[in-house]
Amino acid sequence: MFIFLGSSVLALAQGNYEIQVYGSDLVQPKVTMFELHSNFTVTGTKGVLDGVLPTNHAEHETLEITHGFDEWFETGFYVFTSIQSDGSWYYVGSHIRPRFAIPQKYTGRIGLSLSNEIGWQRPIFSQDTWTWEIRPIIDTPEKLGRWYLAFNPAFDKTFHGPDANRGFVFSPNFKFSYDVTKKVAAGVEYYGVLGPATQFDPIHQQEQQIVPAVDVDFGDKWEFNFGVGVGVTGGTDHLLIKAILGYRFNFKNGSH
Repeated sequence: MFIFLGSSVLALAQGNYEIQVYGSDLVQPKVTMFELHSNFTVTGTKGVLDGVLPTNHAEHETLEITHGFDEWFETGFYVFTSIQSDGSWYYVGSHIRPRFAIPQKYTGRIGLSLSNEIGWQRPIFSQDTWTWEIRPIIDTPEKLGRWYLAFNPAFDKTFHGPDANRGFVFSPNFKFSYDVTKKVAAGVEYYGVLGPATQFDPIHQQEQQIVPAVDVDFGDKWEFNFGVGVGVTGGTDHLLIKAILGYRFNFKNGSH
């Protein structure tokens, strides 16, 4: 199924193909979730820059497949693709994302997990081809009344490319939302790439975007998120639209 929604996202923070503040909860054991991240950049870079294709009017379609193994561990796998403004459709690369969590019965009202995302992208889409993201995840899974809060203080490391010597880059993400109804929550997401953890880049070189977003509850098996984001620094694509549609397949009892 093709969805003409989505976003271009921060190049280092999330590889330009998924924009999401993670919650601490894992996919349940023996359940597999399929998610489609559909991304469209309304206003972005124009022209080839240092061999990298432009983001302006590019649409990114990413398939994410995540399987839950037990209450402590899941693994996700990504396939990134890009449709350029001229209609050319490219395979971009793939990442794998093992994630560990501490079950909530041990943490009380706070959710805690740790994601590691490792993978490769083609150099025409990112000069930094091999990267590793370490993403601690802290949230409030039981919510504070109608409020939900999540914080992902991520760190990104390049292994091959011009940023290989920059060390770990601090890429904080956070989200807060409010349950408007039992089925709809509205809130704001923030995504940043601030520079090396030991010395941040000047603000005009940082990537920062604010994304008002909505989450819709279509039932336990479904996930839907939609947002419109604005870049607030010169180093960020100015305007984007993003959506995530996910469905859980339960192989534990043979039902879908």
